[in-house]
Amino acid sequence: MKTKLLILIVLLISLSSQSQNEHIDSLVSVLKETKIETHKLTLLNTISNAHKTSSGTEVISYANKAVALAKKLNSNTALGNAYVNLGNGNIIIGNHDKAIDYFKKAKSIFEIEFKKQPTQDLKKSIARTYGSIGIVFSQQSNYSRAFQYLIKSITIYEELKDFKMLSILNNNVGVAYQAQEDYSKALEYYNKAKQTQKQLQDPNIGITLTNIANCHLKLKALPKALSVFNEAEQSVKDNPRALGEWHNSIGSYYHKVNAPEKAMKHWEKAIITFSSIDDKFGITDTYIFKSGLLLEQKQYTKAIENSKKALILANQTNVLEQQTLSEKVLSEAYEKQNNFVEALKHQKQYSIFKDSLVNIKSVKKSVQAQMSFEYEKEKNTQRLEQEKQQLLEAEEAKIKTIKYGFAAFSVLLLSGLGFLYYNRKQLKTRLTLEKELAEYEQKALHLQMNPHFIFNCLGAISGFIINNGTDHAIKYLSKFSKLMRLTLEYSKESLIPIGKEIESLQNYLELEKLRFNNTFNFTITKSETIEDAVAIPPLLIQPIVENAIIHGIIPKKAEGNLTINFTANNDMIVCEIIDDGVGIDNSIKKKEQSVQIHKSMALDIIKKRLGMITEVSNKKASIKSFQLYDANGNSEGTKVIITLPIQYID
Repeated sequence: MKTKLLILIVLLISLSSQSQNEHIDSLVSVLKETKIETHKLTLLNTISNAHKTSSGTEVISYANKAVALAKKLNSNTALGNAYVNLGNGNIIIGNHDKAIDYFKKAKSIFEIEFKKQPTQDLKKSIARTYGSIGIVFSQQSNYSRAFQYLIKSITIYEELKDFKMLSILNNNVGVAYQAQEDYSKALEYYNKAKQTQKQLQDPNIGITLTNIANCHLKLKALPKALSVFNEAEQSVKDNPRALGEWHNSIGSYYHKVNAPEKAMKHWEKAIITFSSIDDKFGITDTYIFKSGLLLEQKQYTKAIENSKKALILANQTNVLEQQTLSEKVLSEAYEKQNNFVEALKHQKQYSIFKDSLVNIKSVKKSVQAQMSFEYEKEKNTQRLEQEKQQLLEAEEAKIKTIKYGFAAFSVLLLSGLGFLYYNRKQLKTRLTLEKELAEYEQKALHLQMNPHFIFNCLGAISGFIINNGTDHAIKYLSKFSKLMRLTLEYSKESLIPIGKEIESLQNYLELEKLRFNNTFNFTITKSETIEDAVAIPPLLIQPIVENAIIHGIIPKKAEGNLTINFTANNDMIVCEIIDDGVGIDNSIKKKEQSVQIHKSMALDIIKKRLGMITEVSNKKASIKSFQLYDANGNSEGTKVIITLPIQYID
């Protein structure tokens, strides 16, 4: 099984156990004597935060008191800090869903307060909540969402030059890669974190070293793993959570090198350590490790006893992998004891959990390659924004310089000709820059379009897996992988040949036709007057086609037809998307009558992209929608017309 990876809680305190307890005791004494409520509120949050390395339940207890007092005093920033503490406390005890809710509440409060008064402390608080949400998503194995929030947090801390927090976040990005079994990438980020922690003499380095040792263990570099485990031991002694994970990890090492007595000794210590902070997730891992070793040693009664303990805790934390492994050991142990009734009962439950786990992993595998791409693309998007800002600043500085120079030149020569010359030069520079900026914005909007399309496809795959069974899912995923290769290839370009776009649409429509059990037919035509070298922006037509299927044809509940026509009109390309569905007016009315109205992000992005195309080419790019009617005035469907200026691939 995957061991629990050591994720650093944002702003983790790492004092020695004795000094930490003395520190907390002194704060509690001050709290009892304090009469001023605002001081009490600060102390409650401080005491809650200080318990993070000793007791998750104490963190929650003091944080709840802080929430009540903050609401009474109408102190929003203190309320946000209390929610952060509640989130951290729930991480420690394994309630991940609650943790995310509290972190999101804190994030909303900090963002509202930052708009009122943009201070550096509030900016740090926002970054802290982003990092904390990323931590929870990592622990829930939702790594695409984890990357999204961790990157946001890293960006803010880079601006603030907070190297300690960057080391924590680099560790957590390494955790996400390690969980995907990309150990080389994980080691890259762990070593970044370790280097900073050494410079800062950060006691949390023991957590990073334990993660590095686990990577070497997975890579079967056993001497290197043991060396790093030994290096980490002294640094984790004062942090119960980190110490418990260290005992679990080195226990796995001794199990691997066939030293079961040493492995069991470390696992017993892990249970004691985790119990001191009520870390149910860590205790569950330890019981599973022990039951697996006892099963190998043919100590079936003890294996059953430990597996049952693990299953009780796994059901409380609702961690699917731990539930699956616990049921598996129980089934095998009962079978070895010839207790076939119990063995069959646990085998059935194991099969249910395993199928759920396989379904989740099959979807996650399809996005694993995309996740690295998303991470690097997010960084490139940020770089584009920074370059755009630098261009604007450089232009502003240039404008000031030219103005001063022009004033001096005017004074010296009193020449209107000089004024005209420099003014024309300034105008030319400005127009050139505006064109470049428009192109940058077009690229940035295109980068938004690609993940939107991918996430929609993944949502469709998930639904198909649930509703149509494994065989259809495999066929669907095969077609999706082909489409994904085309999409990733085209997403690098701002323009692609029209033939490639038609090929991509053909693949997409075959997927949708398979997904909806052949409930519609489609045709794609291209006028012979359109040259092969004509190019259009990628992923511009697909969202409109998707809307035609989802909101037009499918609600019709009868076989439908979809037609896509590409024609040339003077110096413009005209694309018509025609469906015989319920019609755009009926679709809008149906949305208005629903409980929650979904706003299409894709349509907004398409309009912005068309606006950018208009600015760059000086030719009007547009999109129009029409309701179609028959001779009796009944709805016949919808027609969408997209008009683009003719551009060529070279």
